Amino acid sequence: MISFLRGLAPRTIAGQITGLLVISILLGVGLASAVLLHLLNQGQNEVSREIFAAGRAAHIATIAREAQAAHSPEQLSDLLARLRLDRMAVSLIPVDGLRLKERAEATPERRLISAVENDLREDWKLEPLASFSQSAKREEIIVAINDRDALKFDISPHGALHNLLFVEAIGALSIITLSILLLSAYAVRWIISPLSSIASAAHSFGRNEGDEEDLRVGGPREMREAVQALNDMRKRVRTLVRERTLMLTAIGHDLRTPLTRLRLRTERVTEESVRAAMLQDIVTISDMLGETLAYVRGASQQEPVSLVDLPSLLETIAAQFLDVGYEVSYRGPDRFTFVGRAQSIGRAVTNIVENATKFGVHAEITLRGLEEGVIEVEVNDDGPGVPTSFLNRVFEPFFKGDSARAQGGRVGFGLGLSIARDIVERHGGAIALRNREPHGLSVRMTFGPQPMAADATLTFAA
Repeated sequence: MISFLRGLAPRTIAGQITGLLVISILLGVGLASAVLLHLLNQGQNEVSREIFAAGRAAHIATIAREAQAAHSPEQLSDLLARLRLDRMAVSLIPVDGLRLKERAEATPERRLISAVENDLREDWKLEPLASFSQSAKREEIIVAINDRDALKFDISPHGALHNLLFVEAIGALSIITLSILLLSAYAVRWIISPLSSIASAAHSFGRNEGDEEDLRVGGPREMREAVQALNDMRKRVRTLVRERTLMLTAIGHDLRTPLTRLRLRTERVTEESVRAAMLQDIVTISDMLGETLAYVRGASQQEPVSLVDLPSLLETIAAQFLDVGYEVSYRGPDRFTFVGRAQSIGRAVTNIVENATKFGVHAEITLRGLEEGVIEVEVNDDGPGVPTSFLNRVFEPFFKGDSARAQGGRVGFGLGLSIARDIVERHGGAIALRNREPHGLSVRMTFGPQPMAADATLTFAA
């Protein structure tokens, strides 16, 4: 039962606060109405009862006088029809079988009826009648209008007063609840809206353009403090990333010069085998250095969004690997446009294909279009695959598994998959690896479409 009630509870802070306010108002007004009606039942509000009885007696007397003044049965019928339209419980009955009603001690259940009858006798000189029938209702007042006819008014013993109070209570409750709903919805939205901005800014930080701007500080004091703290944290993170990028870029630039001198000196080595090994080591170091700098720059730079011709982009990547002797093919539509970052997508796919050609002979790039503009790019190879224990670690920066499997001496720095994962996540997608049967690896990447600026120009990039 508790779990069922929890399932009905709103999931948002705004909904929960509004629900608590409405429930509190309903309980408060409901309890107050119940107490008031209980007091009336106990006869502890005689003033209200006498006022209502006087008004009801005046109403009955007015109707009786109007009925007595009717000159024809048609006029009397019109009067009764009008009263029925007004939802007045009144009917015409014959005087035969009626007698004058004796005064009786008012019991708690008949205080309202007795009060109305007394007011009719004393203030309006009308004598209430009673039926000889034992089955006659006790919640009625009968008044003669001539020698033949009488009017019977149905009145429940407290019901009229209770109904009036109930209707008024329901009306007041509805007005109060509606007012509280509107005001609380506006107030809660005003209070909670900074939280939505904080969540959106935290989710998009480092992924979208324009995150250099600070969030607008507003709302209650606690919300303002949270927004200000998030702005300060974003500034510190940007500063740390910028300083790290500048430092590593400077180190990489400074290392290029001694690497160049070392290459020139190695060229003078007369022994062929030693010179070739040294040159291979220099190339490896240079490649690792370039890969590291590319990874660092990619974390701090944001490529503009454009309309990308994906088949052309993927076919170009496959052709580049074919030109250097690797069997890479493309399978998918001949024409497919996508709103994203062309160079980033190309770099992610290139890293995956390069990883596939290190361990396999043939690689295949497959493009599929999914729902809501999402695309899927899958790269399959025929290599040995990845050990199960490494599947969740290969995306870690600088992580390398069994580098001895690399073909042709091509040893990476363990950043290719990390770069690809960062690019995919910046596109709101995901990347996953699975081993194929009987051997090989499949890397599946999904890319979500990116929002374009209102003044951006659509360009096809490949």
